[in-house]
Amino acid sequence: MSWVGAVARLRARREPGVLVTVATVRGHAPRDAGAKLVVGRTETWGSIGGGNVEAVAIDRAREMIAAAESRPELIDFALNDKVTNRHGVQCCGGTVSVLLEPLPVVRAVAIFGVGHVGLELARILARQDLDLHLVDSRSDVLAEGRLGVLADAVAQVHVHHTPLLPEEVLAELPRGTHVLIMTHDHAEDAALCDASLRTAHLGSIGLIGSAAKWARFRKVLADEGGHDDAAIERIKTPIGLADINGKEPATIAVSVAADLLRTFESEGDPLAAERD
Repeated sequence: MSWVGAVARLRARREPGVLVTVATVRGHAPRDAGAKLVVGRTETWGSIGGGNVEAVAIDRAREMIAAAESRPELIDFALNDKVTNRHGVQCCGGTVSVLLEPLPVVRAVAIFGVGHVGLELARILARQDLDLHLVDSRSDVLAEGRLGVLADAVAQVHVHHTPLLPEEVLAELPRGTHVLIMTHDHAEDAALCDASLRTAHLGSIGLIGSAAKWARFRKVLADEGGHDDAAIERIKTPIGLADINGKEPATIAVSVAADLLRTFESEGDPLAAERD
């Protein structure tokens, strides 16, 4: 498997890794500059030449994974018989610099409802390195022409057309996915709130709407859904920054996106809870 494929596999599995690259070579070395190795928790793909250089790089990469390191690191190796490293002597005669770049698990966000606000929000979040799930029961709002504005997305965009039960998508979402509920139908919103509270592996849950809407939902969630106050408090509403009051879809989207990014900052490592 190519290093590109290995990186893609780790991302799809939501596993951290490290991309190891031979950055510079002087003299003789097992591989030329540019050779790459991908290191996961238990697997590796590719090679930077084997021997001491590769073994040390793998050891250090796994230390970085375990510590959730986010900064790249450069390691220099002298390949001569006067230098004994962790895994013995490698005497090709040259010197090598190896760059280790962490490949963190990206966050995931699911927007339920891709109407005016949902699409504007998707346009903003698509500029972030994350997995972005767009879910709607209406096929027309998910049409290729309408979503064409996301063609240059940095995020990996996943589109889910759910004509019957949008809440069924919740079980398929990656662990820790942040859910934003803003469909065109209050009954659909209510069903999603109930189902989200029953889906243990999700991250934050946000609901768009007024205080009156939430008062009705809260009563239904308690009386008919059987959720206690602690569970219901998982749902944040209203979403967005409190001091941004504009009602235009783009303004609301900016506010919600900023609030979500602030949640990311306070959350820290998205896999910390899973490791604990």
